[in-house]
Amino acid sequence: MRAVQATAFGGPEVLEVRELPNPAPGADEVLVEVAAADVMFLDTKLRSGWGIDFFPVQPPYVPGGAVAGTVGEVGANVDPSWLGKRVMTNTAASGIGGGVPTGGYAEKALAKAESLTEVPDTVTSQQAVALVHDGRTSLAVFDRAAIQPGEWVLITAAGGGLGTLLTQYAHHAGAKVIAAARGESKLELAARLGADSVVDYSQSGWADQVYAATGGSGPHVVLDGAGGALGAAALSITANGGRFLGYGTAAGSFATDIDVEPVRDVQVIGLFDLQDGATDWQSFARRALAEVAAGRLETVVGQSYPLAEAAQAHAAIEARAAVGRTVLMV
Repeated sequence: MRAVQATAFGGPEVLEVRELPNPAPGADEVLVEVAAADVMFLDTKLRSGWGIDFFPVQPPYVPGGAVAGTVGEVGANVDPSWLGKRVMTNTAASGIGGGVPTGGYAEKALAKAESLTEVPDTVTSQQAVALVHDGRTSLAVFDRAAIQPGEWVLITAAGGGLGTLLTQYAHHAGAKVIAAARGESKLELAARLGADSVVDYSQSGWADQVYAATGGSGPHVVLDGAGGALGAAALSITANGGRFLGYGTAAGSFATDIDVEPVRDVQVIGLFDLQDGATDWQSFARRALAEVAAGRLETVVGQSYPLAEAAQAHAAIEARAAVGRTVLMV
């Protein structure tokens, strides 16, 4: 099979297409004939050599933690009725709150049977793979935020995969949405998806603009996909009694990891607070798929590349040029 390998730690140029043996499903696993593979910001960080203390990868390895495609083989203990079904899934090596995002940039990938979600005929493989991570996480964040009609909600990294979904959920919940992102194209997208106000956080004074837009109260809810200094700034203007949910590291770290002054009586919730053992991630996946299938939720795949152009996909993400999800088509 053809697969993309990270041949060394380094820039996007270390990604090469190679012929590798077909993987064989073990017990409780299936082999997925991959139609589309998700490309994450984390993939680019791991390829550069960052984070190996937390995600133990060593070149050469096949990046990618999520795929959509058709079940081609089943291992022992797996219901044979999965054969031939279209699915979206984490790879066998990946998982919520654990594992490493590897094995996906390939024509064939292994997955655990328990992680499979059947994809309706009305949902494309591109749409499905864009929901493997973001569909579940967005609903976990949205449900925990408990957004009420009329509340001001600030969403950072609003032009990314999670941000585009959360903008729609908050809008449908009757919130007044402020979308913060970098660049005109991302802000225009956020407005189209339901944001009432948009701010460019690559410009100085953006937090003051948010504060002014809320009439000086600050946002009642902050959904922070940026992290770093951007997230810290958003935390500092969260309204008294508000909720701050930090789930992203696009700016380098979780905002909840930064040493900032205690922010009044703001409830601060981090990504790992959402990952308790009682979370039904498969239910979230089915729910997100149902929303897309019914036409109530748009998945934004801003750019797709053939498998052989994985390096270009990584370069676009690192240049902050990517909008929504980035997908490899196989």
